[in-house]
Amino acid sequence: MSLHRSPIATVRVDLSEEVGLTSRRGSGILYGLTEDGAHPPDVLLAGMGFRFERAGGAQLDSPGGWVAGRYERRWASTLAQYRRTVLLGGTFILLVHDLYGADGTAIGRWPGDEGDFSDFERFLDRLVEDVGVAGMTPQWDLWNEPDLELFWARSAGQFQQMWRLASQKVRARFPDATIVGPSTASEPSHDDEWWTAYLDFVAANHVVPDILSWHEIGGRAHGQDPVASRSAVERMLAVRGLRVRGFQVNEYAEASQQNPGQSAWFLARLERAKVDGLRANWGKGPELHDNLASLLTRSRGGYARLGDWYTYNSYAGQRGVVVTSEPDGALDVFATRLANGSRQARLLLGNHGGLTGSVAIVVAGLEAAGLQDPRVLVERIAYDDGRPTRGPVVVRSEIDDLNDPTTVTIVLDYADARDAFAITLDSGRF
Repeated sequence: MSLHRSPIATVRVDLSEEVGLTSRRGSGILYGLTEDGAHPPDVLLAGMGFRFERAGGAQLDSPGGWVAGRYERRWASTLAQYRRTVLLGGTFILLVHDLYGADGTAIGRWPGDEGDFSDFERFLDRLVEDVGVAGMTPQWDLWNEPDLELFWARSAGQFQQMWRLASQKVRARFPDATIVGPSTASEPSHDDEWWTAYLDFVAANHVVPDILSWHEIGGRAHGQDPVASRSAVERMLAVRGLRVRGFQVNEYAEASQQNPGQSAWFLARLERAKVDGLRANWGKGPELHDNLASLLTRSRGGYARLGDWYTYNSYAGQRGVVVTSEPDGALDVFATRLANGSRQARLLLGNHGGLTGSVAIVVAGLEAAGLQDPRVLVERIAYDDGRPTRGPVVVRSEIDDLNDPTTVTIVLDYADARDAFAITLDSGRF
């Protein structure tokens, strides 16, 4: 078929160039399980490719946690959600600050006030003992967004002292523990005084986290881009002679960005950056502890899937090997193909900037996937104003092989930037 529309953006994929095995880097959520960890059902977690859970009892009792004298309820919820996560093969990230009670509500005392850490030490002693008795092996996220007064209403210096104490306490009890931090609201940047002071401190005091973490929400430094943020932080580590085991964006996407188009873009960028990611959760009260961070909605009739759930479902279905791709402006794509001679490739196309119009996806290296004459299926994952949906819808697209058996070009209409597209190339019939 000849092309008669001039695309305003073109993304490119090469199926012949492998970059690694699929691992669902972005399939994590902040909270999203019920307080007792029992819901949502397994099929809905497995369907979205559930891999990470980050929790610690936030908003339970409110005020709650250790500092309010209500530690037990938050601990019970944390343990229940940990057990559910492990049962499903996921990794649990324990939020120390929520168990302490610093979850955005006013608290009477902070660790280290007037130079006194004794109460905080008692809290840590209780927490590490509880974790040990329960046989847990979580990742330890020592504090959330310490660069925001909402979560740390004291100086950066006092936070650094707290960080050293907590790191040493956890290491003393669990020498092989994975410590995550600093989980800032801001992206890492060499001209961010908070970040530079933190890295200087952890280097000098030998308390560098195993996994360096931050959030991609406000986008003040790099426009909410994990690729740019990882590049920046690697330079910051290099000048200090520091190395970490990995990187984690443990909250991504503002509430207004939680739609299929934006979610698919974040997933593509996390994969491109080789950074693990967890979807932010903007729920309050019971909604925080349910609905898989707004991938679902719940009523008396049970759970219903939103368009975003199908985005993660499509992403989870991309198995085999990751192949190279090139974004174009607001568009990015995550591309995979099956290994071992299986003749199928899958692409997930996302949109981060409101781009609409005719767009092209050029797929090269067809022979590497055994797809010299592929069937092409294009499905639109609709936002549909945030209402429950029945799943992706097959849409019409234009195909041009340009008389080249190694390349195919797919042109489609991006009418709503909040939608995503799942594209399958196969040697058989759909």
